[in-house]
Amino acid sequence: MKLRLIRNATLRLSYAGHELLIDPMLSPRHALPSFAGREQNPTAELPVPPQEVLGGVDLTVVSHLHPDHFDPPAQELLPKSGPLLCQPGDGETLRGLGFESVTELGDSLEWRGVHFERTPGEHGSGELLAQMGPAMGFFMRAPGEPSVYWLGDTVLIPAVLETLRRLQPDVIVAHSGGAVLGDTLLILDDRQTVQICEAAPGATVVAVHLESLDHCGVSRQALRESAERAGISPERLRIPADGEELSLP
Repeated sequence: MKLRLIRNATLRLSYAGHELLIDPMLSPRHALPSFAGREQNPTAELPVPPQEVLGGVDLTVVSHLHPDHFDPPAQELLPKSGPLLCQPGDGETLRGLGFESVTELGDSLEWRGVHFERTPGEHGSGELLAQMGPAMGFFMRAPGEPSVYWLGDTVLIPAVLETLRRLQPDVIVAHSGGAVLGDTLLILDDRQTVQICEAAPGATVVAVHLESLDHCGVSRQALRESAERAGISPERLRIPADGEELSLP
């Protein structure tokens, strides 16, 4: 399996002979509104041309419809005929945008030899949780490949820990940027990412959703320092740069 972080949550996965694209955000730097009043988004430039992000994709996964996960350029440039996997309730909107082959991921799905299972999460807490709406994660496995638990936009809740215990993934992809609106944490921060590492000592954790949005306060360096204080090695917690590709056994 190869995992390439493009930027934020946008990933390319080479998995079981397929090319998967996850949560494409293709806007140039500062083309989207600010979330926290500090700077327009995204705060980092796309490291490769959009055509390179989209080329050769066999399946696109859109976890939810927030603009930092599926922005207007992605909606325009992504081929309308290609298969697209989304959470329940988003299919109608995506079909309304012209996408012709949309599948909502219910409990589970078999796709070309890859097993997908939708996983629970909470994109915030308290009153803000309802405003943010649902955002799915997923687990996938295929013969000859590591199993992958992609947490999606969630904070650390008991259901996430239970999913870790039940599925025992080989690779965990964590959204670790510590996004905050007001005083409410919306995704994992450095402390919660360390807790994920501690809860799954046999897994490789890959931290993404970092240094690309103005409401994400956790830097790569801060995350690495928190992990080092907890005794978590760089081999167990991988923190790729934008554009970097990892090979994961």
